[in-house]
Order: sequence, then C-alpha cells, then structure tokens
Amino acid sequence: MKLFNVLHGDLCFDYSVGVAIIRTLIKGSLFCLYCLLGPLFKLRGLKKKRLCPPIDNQILFKPATEIARRIRRREIGCEEVIIAYVKRCKEVNPLINAIVEDRFEAAVREARDIDDFLKSTTMNEAKIASEKPLLGLPVTIKESIAVQGMSYSVGVKDTPSRATCDANVVAKIREAGGIPLLVSNTPELCLWWDTFNKVTGATRNPYDTRRTAGGSSGGEAALLGTGASLLSLVSDIAGSARLPAMFCGVFGHKPTPNWVSVEGHKPGAYDKNWSSFFAIGSMVRYASDLPLLLTVIAQTDEARIGFNKKVCLEDIKFFYMDHCGSSATNSVNNDMKGVIYKLKRYLETTYSIKVQKANLEDMKLSLELSAFILLRIQDIYTMFNRLDDPKKSKSVLMETLKYLFFMSSHTFPAICYGIINNIIKQLPVSEYNKLLETRMRLKKQFEELLGDNGVLIFPSFISSAHYPHEGLYNVCNYTYMMIFNVLGFPVTQCPLGFDKNQLPLGLQIVANPGCDYLTIAVAQEIERTFGGWREPSESKRLTYTT
Repeated sequence: MKLFNVLHGDLCFDYSVGVAIIRTLIKGSLFCLYCLLGPLFKLRGLKKKRLCPPIDNQILFKPATEIARRIRRREIGCEEVIIAYVKRCKEVNPLINAIVEDRFEAAVREARDIDDFLKSTTMNEAKIASEKPLLGLPVTIKESIAVQGMSYSVGVKDTPSRATCDANVVAKIREAGGIPLLVSNTPELCLWWDTFNKVTGATRNPYDTRRTAGGSSGGEAALLGTGASLLSLVSDIAGSARLPAMFCGVFGHKPTPNWVSVEGHKPGAYDKNWSSFFAIGSMVRYASDLPLLLTVIAQTDEARIGFNKKVCLEDIKFFYMDHCGSSATNSVNNDMKGVIYKLKRYLETTYSIKVQKANLEDMKLSLELSAFILLRIQDIYTMFNRLDDPKKSKSVLMETLKYLFFMSSHTFPAICYGIINNIIKQLPVSEYNKLLETRMRLKKQFEELLGDNGVLIFPSFISSAHYPHEGLYNVCNYTYMMIFNVLGFPVTQCPLGFDKNQLPLGLQIVANPGCDYLTIAVAQEIERTFGGWREPSESKRLTYTT
C-alpha cells in the first residue's frame, strides 16, 4: 500500500499513471511466474491421455425436457433413467474424480416411488408438468450447496460437516419432483478456478484427463461433459459456473442477481451486497433445458417469466468484443477469436443482422474493478472468518507459516485468499469509492448499449482448458468472467466447437439484468446451429476449424 500512497499522495502522480504501473508490475510478475513454473506444469502433457468410455445407453443422449415428458406419459420408467445415470457415474468417476458423495441407493428408491405414483395417480400429464416439472429427473449438485444429510465440507479437511437441511434451491428441486443424485467436487471453499482439495483430490477434464476441469464448479462440469449428469446445480462468484462449463463443453448460466435464492450455500456472507455479486445458477448439456431448471429454482414470478419469455433473433441487437479491455490480461488465442467471428458471420449471413463491435472505455479497468470490489466483500465465510463459530477462526500469518513448513491442512489458493484479502482491505476508502463510481459508470454504459433487446458476444477465457495449477499465472485472465459478477449481468456460456487439441471452445452471451431470456435464446440458436455439447469420444472428429 506504500505504492498507493506514493502514487496518490506524496508525489501527486496522476491516478491513471499509478494504475498503469501496478498493471505492468502484475503482468511482469505473472510472466516471470509463467517462465519459472510453466515448463514444470506442462510436463503433465507428457502423460498418456485417458479416454472416457463412449456412452452406450441412448437415454443419456436425451434432453431433460424430453425425458420428463416421456416419464409423465409412462413411456419410460423413472427407475430406468436413474439407473442409467448411476451406472454412467460409476463408469466415469474413476477417470474424472468428480463425486464427493453419492446417494445412488436412495435415488433408485425414490425413482421406484415415482413409478408407483404414476401407475396409480389420476393426475393428467398437463397437471403433472405444471406441479412437478422435474418429476423423475436426476439432478447433481455442487457440494457447496446444502443437500440434507450429505457432505457439506466444501473441500475443507479439518472441519468435515454435513448439511442439516436443504438449501432453498434444493428444496425447490425436490418439490418439483427432481431426484438429487450426488454432491460434486469443488476447490477448498470454492476459492480457486481449478477443482482440487485435500479431501477428494483433483477433478480431471473429461476431454483430456491431463487437464483441469476448471473451478469452482469443476465437479459438475466434468460430470456433465461425460454424460453422467443431466441437470446441474452450481454457483458463480467469479466465473465459477462458466469457466468449468467452457472447459468441459457444456452450457452454464449465471442469472440476474436475486432471481435465485443464495440461501444455503457455503461459503456465504453477511455483506448486504453479497447477492448482487454471487449467484446460484445452472449447468446443462442441452440449452433447451436451461429454462426448465432455472424456472424451478427461481424465487419470484418476475424471474420465472424472465427465464421463459420468447424472442425472435431478428429482434435482437448484437454486439461483440474479442478482448476484455484491460492491458493486464492476455489476449484470447486465435481459436477463441475464431468462434466469436464464426458466430458473427453466421448471424450476419443468416439473419442479415449487423453485429457491431463494442468499445467501452471503462473496460480498461475491468481487472481493477473485478479484483478490488470482489475482494472487498465483507464477512465472507472462510477458515480465517468462521461465521458459524468465530472462536475457531484461524490466523492468516500462522496458517501461512504452517503451509511453508508443510504442516497446513489447507490448500495454497485458500491461504492466498486470506493474504490477498488482508492486503486489499488496506486500499484507501477514497480509492475504493472511485472504483465503485467507475463500476456504476461502466454498468450504465452497458445498459445504454444493450437496452432491453441487446446482447454482447464475449470471450469466456483466453484459451481452452489448461493444465492443473496454470491458474497461478492466469489469475488476471479470469477477468473475462469476473467483470460480469461485478456488474451484475446475466450471462450464458455456450460451447461452440473444439480446437486442434480436441478441447472444447466457447463464448459468453451477456445481457442487461432481467434479460436472461435473450442470452438463453441465443444459446439455443447456437446449439441448433453448431451442435452444442458433444461427448468426449466424438470430439476428435469434430475439431473446430476457422
């Protein structure tokens, strides 16, 4: 912080000069880290890639909307569906390591009860669809979202715990007839973009088991990518529902703030603005299933309408950016740019729509806005701030020293969060207020640009999935997703082909708050045109080319 004092006080440097110097220092430090550690991390590429077995049950290729309809019509048994997914989970989990704890036996019993109910009920199909839209469908859930009786440790080794009750969203899923199947792996307390911890270990990417599935919803993304999950409940504070979705070739949606309850998530926070930045959302393999799950977990009529409103693509205004605007981040690679321009060409050719390039001046501060504002959120649950039992909170200094001497039970990212959080708290209030003003200004620029019928096509990340731990020198590049948490916009990540390494590529569709139906509509068009999710065994023959 002395640097801030020098830059902003003693020498009276211009604020923009100070920011430019800090950006340069950060980017230079990360480049040095890349030079030192990059070759070591990339050695993982010398290992043999393990392949997930191909899907041999056609039930696993059906969208949730179709399976639900067939269950209601008694054309397929719920037990048959659940057993198919249980079998697939058992088949692929040794390869991807995504499951923390399952409830397979209980799920099969619940499926039988549903089949018995359907044999005896006098309810017609329309009423069942209205009252129990998820009847008989398997749902997998990120371990950080409470499922009564299931593991709720969220990767923390020394404080194992179980959920005493369902999170609000899980209760809604059960009420709608959905069957929770398991809870899936996360980084420790969801504090990293790579899913590993000292309890369950590392989750691997289904398209290349040498690479990361991303985080923090990496367990869910890996299960979906292999076809072992159908509907997935996830959370998003810094791209947690979108980066793993992109790395694993599926759809991920971060909804408009406060449209879905965030009660029952660990970590939570007492900060009054928590739900403005943090969201519980969904991942799915089929874009047609996004409204189905989101409508069930919505907490207001406005949200339910907003997830289902219909729109013609010809009525949508399209904009695009191929960089997040900050000089501290890397540019996206040619493959990632290629999918943006591929979608742009398709829209302009098919619908005679002009896709305009957006140029928002304040996006140059996207890194600063993302890092400083998100890290200044107050009273977040961590091992250094035990909201449930403050006396058990740990010292950042002591835990750092223990880590250096290989005595800590915590992971490096979780400890780093405590260190960086303490540093960020020293940022002068005046500078923090300037960032809040910039945030409001940028948000207004977006709102004016997009209006109530515009979307922004934006990169999900700079490249396809990287190797584990490469997130250390990619930390600034997660700005591509974090900025939309800071601004509070709904975003849908959409898979769009594969690169030369047979790894999924994707992009984000962004809209103004309350316009989730726009991003969902575009996601569904992308799926219809470009194919959407493809199982890992197909990726080699579907390699993307520009």
